[in-house]
Formats: sequence, C-alpha cells, structure tokens
Amino acid sequence: MTTTFRIETDSMGDVHVPEQALYQAQTQRAVDNFQFSHHSMPIAFIQALGYIKQAAALTNAQLGLQEGDIAAAIVDAAQQVIDGQHNDQFPIDVFQTGSGTSSNMNANEVIATLASRQLGNIVSPNDHVNMGQSSNDVIPTAIQVSAAIAVEKQLLPALHHLSQRLTSKRENIGNIVKTGRTHLMDAMPVTFGQELGGWQYQIDHACQGIEHSLHAIKALAQGGTAVGTGINADPRFATAFADNLSQATHIHFGSSENFFFSLSSQDAVVSLSGQLKTAAVAIMKISNDLRWMNSGPLAGLGEIELQGLQPGSSIMPGKVNPVIPEAAAMAAAQVIGNDTTITIAGQSGNFQLNVMLPVIAHNLLESISLLANSATALADKAIATFTVREDTLDIALAKNPILVTALNPVIGYLKAAEIAKKAYKENRAIIDVAEEETDLDRATLARLLDPANLTRGGLAE
Repeated sequence: MTTTFRIETDSMGDVHVPEQALYQAQTQRAVDNFQFSHHSMPIAFIQALGYIKQAAALTNAQLGLQEGDIAAAIVDAAQQVIDGQHNDQFPIDVFQTGSGTSSNMNANEVIATLASRQLGNIVSPNDHVNMGQSSNDVIPTAIQVSAAIAVEKQLLPALHHLSQRLTSKRENIGNIVKTGRTHLMDAMPVTFGQELGGWQYQIDHACQGIEHSLHAIKALAQGGTAVGTGINADPRFATAFADNLSQATHIHFGSSENFFFSLSSQDAVVSLSGQLKTAAVAIMKISNDLRWMNSGPLAGLGEIELQGLQPGSSIMPGKVNPVIPEAAAMAAAQVIGNDTTITIAGQSGNFQLNVMLPVIAHNLLESISLLANSATALADKAIATFTVREDTLDIALAKNPILVTALNPVIGYLKAAEIAKKAYKENRAIIDVAEEETDLDRATLARLLDPANLTRGGLAE
C-alpha cells in the first residue's frame, strides 16, 4: 500500500509525516533518526505520559494559567492516551535521545492533535500541552509514575498471591518430613513446612523491600522543569500537579524535596531495581529447588511431582519437563540483567540531567512485568499443583547416614562419623549400624534418630 504524506513544520523546517498520523514533525524526526531496536516505549510508560499531561492541564487551568476550554480538550485527549486508544501513535524507539525528549514531544503532539480536533482550534504541543513542563522533568516523572502503578497494581498483588499459595501448601503438606540438603548433598531432615516457609519468607522479604523503595519513587520530579530550578513553572505547580495526579491514579504522589536530585539522578529507580533483583533471586531459588525436587522420575530426587503441562521432548515419548520453573528462572535472569543495565544507566547523571532515561524506563517496566507474571505462574501452575512422593521420601530418610548427627552429643563426632561411613558403604539403615556399634538400645536409637523429632532442633536427651 502506498503511504500518503502531509507536510508538518517545526523549528528546524518541514517534515513529511504520514497523512493519518496523529503525531507531528518532531515525532517523525525521531522515527527517522532512531532505528536501533524496533522496540517502542512501553505502553505503561505511554499511559503515564497521558496521566502527566492530563494532570498538568488541570493544574494550569486551576492556577489560571491556561484557558479552560483548551485545558478541557487536553484533559479529554490525554484520557484517550491513558485508555490506550492510540498506542500505535507512539512508535519511537527505546534507544533515542537520552532525555526522552522525543517521547515527550510524541505525547505532546498526539494530544495536541486530538485536542485541536475536539476544540476546532489549534492546540500547540509546546505552548499548551507542555505548559510549565520540560522533557527533563516529565520523563523522570513518567518513569516513576508508571513504575508505581505497575508495582502497586500488578507486582505486589502477584507476590502476595504467591505468598498465599505457599501458606496454603504448607497447611496441606507442612508436616511431611524429607531429607534436607546442603551442597546438594544429604543433610539433616526438614519438613516441607520449614522448606516452603523459607521460600515464603524470601517472597515476603522482597515485598517489604519493594514497598519501602516506593516512598522515593512517589516523590516526583515534575515542577523542576529544565535543570531543577523550576524555570517557567508556577511555584504552586508541583504540589497542585501531584494532588491532581494522585486523584487520577488513586496512588498518593508528592513533589520531590529536591528537584536537582530528581533530574540529575535516578537513584530512586536504581534502588527499586535493586529490590526487584532481590525478588528475582528469590524466584530463581524457588524455581531451581522445584526443578531439583521434581527431577527424575526414576533417576533423580523424585521428591515431588509437578503438574504435567506439555510434552517435554520432540524425540523422547512420555518425557515431561518442569516448564514453569524453567520459564520463571529465565525471567528472573532477565530481571537481574535489567538491573545491571539500570545501574549503569543510573551512573549517567551528567551535571543536571540523567541521559539514559528511556532505557531505564524500558528495563524497569519489563522487570516489573516479568516478576509479576513469574510469581503468578509459579503460584498457580507449580506451587498449588505439585504432589509429594512420600514413598521416595521414606526410603531416602531411612538410609540417610547424616541422621547420625543426632548422636554426636551422646557418642561423639568421630564415632558418629565411623557409623555414618559404614552405613553408607554397606547401604544399610543408620539405626541398624548404630545398634551394632554402640551400647544404645534400639528404642533409644529410634527416639534419637526419629526424623520428625530431628526437625524440631535442640539437643538430644
């Protein structure tokens, strides 16, 4: 199909723009200049830009800085962006100008076009939609707004759901005893309740870190304008803007206490990303434990059986793989890699502005989405549905030579080691060898070596 064009003009001259495009000259220049990845900015980030432009228009009208009909048209147009009606009008590559100016102007132009159509008069992208703003405070604000929304409405609910699934599973299988493992080798027994409780504490701890980091995320750069001085923004703008944004998103935002900090650094985002990495580490640990426990079914640990979700091989009939833990582990690896990118980008705060903002937005929002989806998948398709192979556990516990650790206070470490080695070499139950090698009667040994009692800790009587 042949594309027809119209002529748009900006401060640098004429530009050919597709006839049906809502954007104007500056967006088209960015489309032409930045063809690095063909990854456009995340939809959540575009939605945040819509919220920002809407709140700014309301604020400017309330302060008597903008005519009411123009502000109302901008508010209506921004709502269309928030609702995702024009996602295809935001084509600019993630790898663009480091301030994100192109994406800010993209939003300004789309909203200006929509508002102009509604009003029947020209609404300016710069003078009206961008009033009291700069890309240098809009883009950091959009990063933090989009992240706060995604964390509160997607990630934290997903992590809490995973924690709840672990609670339910502990209630069902928590008393079952299994062999503990350190260095992947047999160790003293634990219960499923104890093991899953460790996983749950990891997830809850990660949630606490994420929640704490949100305090800085909700302190916004908007009002700092170009360099942090607030030039061309009404002194009342920042506070009123934060109030209007809070009402629209139902998330309590405030104004930054130091705009120079908020424009020149991305420390708040680096901190949040670090907490996301902590959550990713927990997801990977849980995923790998599930994979090991499920290994087999005959030549592995075979402690649990994950739900079979799909054939596992194109050549080996009947093979079923732990696909959900594998996918979640890969997602966690990506989040950890994203954190490295965000950390490096966070170092690019040159004087009064960080100049890697778009790639920070892309990686941060991807990490939040990956973690939310991984937590949900693990909760519903792995934790909730796996079954315990108690027959395998009983055999492993009976022959676990490390149970002899419980006899250390009674017979001493060296004698216990001798018994353990003999039991392992002869493939015999530890209680049988201990009965031969000590003067303890079988009833006493049965009490001292009872796996369930050993999970409760303490000293042998």
